[in-house]
Formats: sequence, structure tokens, C-alpha cells
Amino acid sequence: MNFIELLESWGYIGLFIAAFIAGSVFPFSSEAVMAALQVAGLNPMYLFLAGTLGNTLGSLFNYWIGTFGRLEWIERYLHLKAEKVHEAQAWMQHYGAWIGVLCFLPIIGSIIAVTLGYMRANPWLSALAILIGKSLRYLLVIYAVSFF
Repeated sequence: MNFIELLESWGYIGLFIAAFIAGSVFPFSSEAVMAALQVAGLNPMYLFLAGTLGNTLGSLFNYWIGTFGRLEWIERYLHLKAEKVHEAQAWMQHYGAWIGVLCFLPIIGSIIAVTLGYMRANPWLSALAILIGKSLRYLLVIYAVSFF
């Protein structure tokens, strides 16, 4: 079984898992998985839904970790430096929970999500902002694959 066949066998659930992992603090590329599944013929709308939901929940997992409020844990276990968390805090004091839209960005997105939780930003507004950013990310991936 080659890689594409393995991805096809897991399908939308596999993409959801890959997107959750990628959305959390663990490094992974769900975009490559989504592109491969789309090229393999899976429905782009269902791929969009699975990817967006998985990636959003991955960021909300980061938010939840941040709610523990232990900066030393964040540094030790998530390998996020305190100064990066403090920089994100300064952005959030200016933009509020809407900064969660930027959670789609590689590396810094995890820092933003953890810091949203650390600062106890409004969880519903944070979730909405994160969902918007993640939706735009996966729409772009689907469009790019469809275009080429």
C-alpha cells in the first residue's frame, strides 16, 4: 500500500486527525494531506469541513492548555518561550480575542492559541475567530489544488 492509498483508506477521518495534530502544538502539515486527498478524488467540501473542524479543535486544545496558567509548563512542555507568550499578550491587549484569526499561521498560531487561553480570553469569541482563520486557510488550499 503506497502513501496515497493509505490516505484514501483513512479519508476524511484521517484528514481530521492530521488537521487536529497540525492545529495543536505538534508540528505537522495537514495541508499536504488535504491536497493529496483532493487529488485522489475525495469531495473538496467534506475535506474542507474535516480539515477546518480538526484544525480548529487542535487550536482549541492549545487554548485549553493555556488556561492552566502555568507559564513554566508552557515553556517546558510546549517549548514556547515566555517572551513569545508575552509578545502575543501585547497583541491581544490591543486586538482582543479576534487575534485568534491569526491562529492559521504556522508556529505563531500555536503561541496565539495558548496565549488566548493563558489570558482567559472569551472562549466563544476566541473559537469563532480561530474558526474564521482556519476556514480561510483550508479554502485557500482547496482553491489552490483545484486551480492546478
